[in-house]
Amino acid sequence: MFRNNYDNDAITFSPQGRIFQIEYASEAVKQGSVTVGLCSKTHVVLVALKRNAEDLSSYQKKIISVDTHLGLALAGLASDARVLSNFMKRQALASKMTYGRAIPVERIVDQIGDRAQANTQNYSNRPYGVGLLVAGVDDTGPHLFEFQPSGMTQEMVACAIGARSQMARTYLERNLEAFAGCGKEELVTHGLKALKESLNQDKELTVENASVGVVGVSETEGGKRKLEGFRLYDGEEMAPWLERALAGEGAKQEGEGEGQGESMDVS
Repeated sequence: MFRNNYDNDAITFSPQGRIFQIEYASEAVKQGSVTVGLCSKTHVVLVALKRNAEDLSSYQKKIISVDTHLGLALAGLASDARVLSNFMKRQALASKMTYGRAIPVERIVDQIGDRAQANTQNYSNRPYGVGLLVAGVDDTGPHLFEFQPSGMTQEMVACAIGARSQMARTYLERNLEAFAGCGKEELVTHGLKALKESLNQDKELTVENASVGVVGVSETEGGKRKLEGFRLYDGEEMAPWLERALAGEGAKQEGEGEGQGESMDVS
C-alpha cells in the first residue's frame, strides 16, 4: 500500500505534487452512497440514498439538520460527518448568541473548509473522509455548497457525490436550465429522478432507502420573504414524491416502447 513512504502522513507532498492521504479520503467519498443537491431561486433540496450494513440493521442517516436555515447531506464516513456537523452546530449557535442572527451559509462552509485544510498542516491529523453537500438560506437567498476532504469548497447549482454519482450528474447537466425556475415539488422530483439514475438495475427507490431535506423561502402577501425552515422528509412522508417521480419514469418508458413499436410497423 505504501507509495515510497509519501502516504505515511497528510503533510508530505510526493515528487508529483500529490498528497496521497487526501486522495485516499476522496476515495472514501466515492465509496459512499450517492447524494444529490439542487438549488433554485427559492429552494434548496438534498436527496440521499441510505444504506444498511446488513438486513438486521437500520438504514444509516444521510441528511443532518444543522440549524433552522441550514442542513447537510453526506457521502463517506458518517463518523467524520458527525464531527463536522457538530462543529457547524456550535458555530451556528455562537453566531446567534454573539450577533443575534443566523450565520451566513458561505461563512460556515468556509469555516469547515479551513478546519479540513488545517489537517493537512499537522503531522498527527488525517483528512476527513467525507464529502458534504451543504444547503441553506440567508439574506442573499438559497445556496448549495460542496465540501471536499481537501478543504476545497465551492457553490453549486446542482451536484452529486458518492458511488455511481456520475450518472446522477449526467441527469443534472441535462436538465440544468430548468432548475432555476422550479418550485419545491418540481425540485424534489428532479432530485429523485437523478438519484434513480445512479441505482443498479436490481435496486429501486423506496420509502426506506431514500430521504429528502428541503429549505427555502416564500413570499408573503406583503411581498416580504418568509423562511421555510430546513425539514427532513423520511419514511412514509416520501411516498407521494416517489410515486410522482417513478410514475413519470414509467410513462417515459411506455412512450419509448410505443415509439419502437411504430418504427417496426413502418419498416
